[in-house]
Amino acid sequence: MSEQPSPYEQLQVSQEATFEEIQAARDTLLQTHLNDDRFRTTIEAAYDAILMDRLRLRQEGKIKVPERIRFAERLAEQPPKKTAKPTHPRFNLPWQEWIDKPPVMSFVITTLVYGSLAGLGLVANTDSLALLLALGVGFNLVWLNRKEQRLGRAFLITLVALLIGAAIGGGLASLGIFGFAGNVEGLVSVFIYFIFWIVSNFLR
Repeated sequence: MSEQPSPYEQLQVSQEATFEEIQAARDTLLQTHLNDDRFRTTIEAAYDAILMDRLRLRQEGKIKVPERIRFAERLAEQPPKKTAKPTHPRFNLPWQEWIDKPPVMSFVITTLVYGSLAGLGLVANTDSLALLLALGVGFNLVWLNRKEQRLGRAFLITLVALLIGAAIGGGLASLGIFGFAGNVEGLVSVFIYFIFWIVSNFLR
């Protein structure tokens, strides 16, 4: 019985052949035997056997394969390394920690509510003005509690905002800066709603 040819002999290359030479020999033999499935299977098996043998020898340190060679039919392209962009340290002023950026929907809702209350307050009588102010205080308290999840802090902020708005509005009204001839209490309520609008949107 004749000795079975080695994979190198089947591909008609020497054992010292480079990977490119082995691959070229395999491609040539496959191209010349397109209709011979059995022969093509033998060639593919011989090619795989050589690759496994080369890989084993490389792992044992008996041969050194250049890094650009990969034991596959296609060389996988490595994605380019992303260079990290230099980061610049951000310096925040102390007061910036207290400033919040409200979502668009929240900004629209609070603007509509306090704007409506302010407009009604300018034309309302004393009894209606008290009701509108109570609605404004209640809305601000609920809104801040929903935002902060801390009822005590929401109540304190609402109370302070109420006092600040009343003080500013009352002071300006007494000076007659705006020349407002209508209900002075209504003008004061406008400043209260304005302070409510600020703290509900921009206070963190």
